[in-house]
Amino acid sequence: MTSESLSLVSLGSVRIGVLLSYLPIFTITRVPVLIRILLAVALSVALLHATAGGQLTTLADFVAALCREIFVGAVLVFGFMCGFGALLFGGRIADFQMGFGVAGLLDPASGNQSPLLGTLLHMAGLLTFFAVDGHLLFLRGLAFSFSHVPVGAGLPMLSLDALIAQFGVMFFIGLAVVAPVVMSLLMVDLGMAIAGRTMPQVNMFIVGLPLKIFLGLFVLAISIPYLSPLLQRLYATIFEFWEYVMT
Repeated sequence: MTSESLSLVSLGSVRIGVLLSYLPIFTITRVPVLIRILLAVALSVALLHATAGGQLTTLADFVAALCREIFVGAVLVFGFMCGFGALLFGGRIADFQMGFGVAGLLDPASGNQSPLLGTLLHMAGLLTFFAVDGHLLFLRGLAFSFSHVPVGAGLPMLSLDALIAQFGVMFFIGLAVVAPVVMSLLMVDLGMAIAGRTMPQVNMFIVGLPLKIFLGLFVLAISIPYLSPLLQRLYATIFEFWEYVMT
């Protein structure tokens, strides 16, 4: 392997490494850093074997190309984080509605608190991602980025409209995922408000809290099997964003 090829592999590994650092499968479990590095290098070698890279003649060219690859990797990460962030956002809404807003799970990867139902939906979404062959689409998306934005020689076409649209997906689909739960709990709140006015001697907080938890979990359980088309649309937005910014 020549020095130029080694430089291109290193740059490609940086682009993929930035992406692998924030993929859900790597953030939800403790994947050793060495495994991530080896996977990034292996993918870079495989993809650069099938695509062309830029010409690097000086150290300044290499440093500039390194900054570009970090930027390209960050753009790809943005699409993925907005997609899977929709599940965490929806879970957070359901948590507040059901009374779980003060609780949370400790994420061992980031050390932050994660919403209870958001973590559940995140795991379910990750399983669905593999079930619909999302990992294959991920590899195709990487190959698409390498062919349309050559390593060390290009930048994605980034527009404010594309960023806003992808960021809006997180809120729109996140709310749609938990819409049955939110609407059911809203009806319970209305019923409790009416009952509280007609029966002031009953402590509605004590009665309503377990009722909302039971009803919320029940509605979520029966609605999860019907979320597959919505999740597939969510994953499609990720790769549509990639395709838009890489062309």
